[in-house]
Amino acid sequence: MNRRDAIVHFTAVGASMAFPALAQARPIVLGQSAAFSGPASALGEQFKRGALLYFDQVNARGGVGGRRIELQSLDDGYEPDRCAENTKKLIDADVFALFGYIGTPTSLAALPLATAARVPFVAPFTGAEALRAPFNRHAFHVRASYFDETGEIVKQLTAVGMKRIAVFYQNDSYGKAGLDGVTRALKRLDLEPAGLGTVERNTVDVNAAVKSILAEKPDAIVQISAYKSCAAFIRAARKAGFGGTFYNVSFVGTKALADELGAEARGVVVSQVMPYPHASVTPVSGEYLAAGKAAAGDKFDANYSSIEGYVGAKTIVEGLRRAGSNATRDGLIAGLESLRELNLGGFFVDFSGQKHTGSKFVDLTILTADGKVRR
Repeated sequence: MNRRDAIVHFTAVGASMAFPALAQARPIVLGQSAAFSGPASALGEQFKRGALLYFDQVNARGGVGGRRIELQSLDDGYEPDRCAENTKKLIDADVFALFGYIGTPTSLAALPLATAARVPFVAPFTGAEALRAPFNRHAFHVRASYFDETGEIVKQLTAVGMKRIAVFYQNDSYGKAGLDGVTRALKRLDLEPAGLGTVERNTVDVNAAVKSILAEKPDAIVQISAYKSCAAFIRAARKAGFGGTFYNVSFVGTKALADELGAEARGVVVSQVMPYPHASVTPVSGEYLAAGKAAAGDKFDANYSSIEGYVGAKTIVEGLRRAGSNATRDGLIAGLESLRELNLGGFFVDFSGQKHTGSKFVDLTILTADGKVRR
């Protein structure tokens, strides 16, 4: 062996001895159950895409404490029973934490399992109060609640003199959470919903709901359902002559709703709980757009659902960093609870030992006929 080869050989050996943890460290595996098939699939796909953008950035820089982050995702089709089965599988596989679950009925099926197993449940894509109260040590919410969103919607509608506000809602825990929010906000003004109509989850059978709501002659209709049923309702109501305004909460999936409606999206309002993703109006929006373009070039499709995945990923990674090099589940909980007024780039997350709802940010946007989102 000549001198040069010896230097290379012993340098390589020395590096492998100096950094065995980096070479052999077990990955941090996060488990996710979400809709990747069926009428709500765009929500799961977009959220996951945004989360992976950030996790890939972190892994390219060596991970967290030398450990890569892996996201193990299972499809539940937005059905609670399937979600519960997926959650059991993920817990049995000893995932470090559960992350980015999509929807209220599915998250409600999963959270008791996570709690019993003492597995952190972080950044679910839902604003339901039933997941926030009573306080749960293992659940961390990055987004504002449906009470926050529907309160802002009712505030805007009544400020311009609209008092006859109807509610079209999904006939499950998600829809009822949104209905409760609208009813609560109206009650403060001595008002009540002017017409109600329901649709079953994962269906688009909206005719009865359209008939019952339009019979009450509302000024505006608040929709609490997934994008396919909301789009079907909008088309049917307009065909029946309704000329008022439609409002949706963030879970509808802004991009998915706009794509589903096409030119008929014009004038539909959607409340948002994340920074505007289509331009660098906040540092985190610019970071998200740069990451997306670096990964997919001109094919990158920015939207609110994927920036929520990106923000959720940033939040859990910061919790992991604060948990230390030998992170445990309790360490992650402590790390997340230490995120007091954390500035993620113009979007703030504020947790504590007594508060696991990190944001109350709500913005209202309007869709245009060409599929754009205006603030």
